[in-house]
Amino acid sequence: MRSRGRSSWVLGVDSGGSGLRVALAEASDIGRTRTAASREPVRTGPAGIDAAHLLDQLLPMARALLGDAEDRDRDAEDPDGDASAATIGAVAIGAAGMATLGDDLRARLPGALESALGVRRLALAADAVTAYAGALGLRPGAVVAAGTGMIALGTDLADWRRADGWGHLLGDCGGGAWIGRAGLEAAMRAHDGRPGGSPALLTRVEAVFGPAPELPGLLYPRADRPAVLASFAPEVAHCATAEPADPVAAGILRDAARHIADAAVAVCPQAGACEVALTGGLFKIGDPLLVPVRAALAERLPHARTVSASGDPLAGAVRVAASLATDSLRLPVDGRLLHVPTEQGS
Repeated sequence: MRSRGRSSWVLGVDSGGSGLRVALAEASDIGRTRTAASREPVRTGPAGIDAAHLLDQLLPMARALLGDAEDRDRDAEDPDGDASAATIGAVAIGAAGMATLGDDLRARLPGALESALGVRRLALAADAVTAYAGALGLRPGAVVAAGTGMIALGTDLADWRRADGWGHLLGDCGGGAWIGRAGLEAAMRAHDGRPGGSPALLTRVEAVFGPAPELPGLLYPRADRPAVLASFAPEVAHCATAEPADPVAAGILRDAARHIADAAVAVCPQAGACEVALTGGLFKIGDPLLVPVRAALAERLPHARTVSASGDPLAGAVRVAASLATDSLRLPVDGRLLHVPTEQGS
C-alpha cells in the first residue's frame, strides 16, 4: 500500500490580470491536479509585483490544497500505513511582468516559501515561459501567446529568444488590444468620412459603446484601456465574416496575422524541425484569425509545423515544478525569464 510519505507534491501558480490560479499535483502524475483561484490580481507597486500581496493569496490556497491532498491520501491508505506529513517538493510561479517587475518576488519569495511551506526548490518565471511550457512542454520550439497583448518566445534549449510583449503603447502587435484599436480607428474614420473607414465597424462601435464622438471620453480615462480595446477584437472578427464581409475588418485580421508571424519568425529556432504553438484567448476568435495566421506561418516558416497548445500557463507552471522536483528541467535558466534560486540553478 502506498503511503502518504511517498507522495511528491508540486505546486504551479499562474498570476495574471484576472487573478491568481494555483494547482497542486503529484510530480509523477501532473495530469491530475487540485486547483484553487482568486479573482484579485496581485498588486504592482514601486518595487514591482508585490510579493507580500501574492503570498497573502497563495499561502492559504496552497495549505488548503495540501490539506485536502493529505485527507484523500489518508482515506486511501492502510490504517497502519506511514502517516508522515505531505510536503511540497517544488513550486513554479509564472507571473505577468516577472521579467521587468519581478525584483521583489525574486528577493522575497525563496525565503518566504521555504519558511511557510518548507519549499526548497522554486522557479520564478515570466508568464510567457509558463505559457511555453504549457503549450510545448520542455522541448525546443516557439510559442505565440496572444490575448489582450501578444508575445512570442522560442528556445533551442540553450537560450531564450523573445519578440514583442512590450505592451499596447510600444508593441503587442497583432494582439487583442491591437486588433481592437485598429477596428475602433477604422470606425472613427468612417464617422469622419476619411479614407480607410468601415461603416460596418462604426455600426458595431455605436452598438457597443454608444455614439462615436463620445468614445474618447469613455476610453481615455480608463485604467484598463488595453482590456477595453481588446474587447472590440471579436467585433472585428464578426464584421470580417459577416454577410457581406467587411474588407476593412478582414484586412485588420490579415495585418494582425502578419505581425504574429513576424514575432514567431524572430524566435523560432532555425536549425532542425521547429514546432510553433499558438496559445491564449485571442485565438478563440477562430478561423477569421487562425486561417491567415497559419497561412503566414507556412509562408514565412516553411520548416516549422504549427501545433495546438497541449496546455495553458497553469499547466505549464505545474510542468516546470515537476521537472524541478525530478531533476529534469531542460528549459534554459535565465535571470529574468526563468529564475531558479535553488539547487537547480545555484
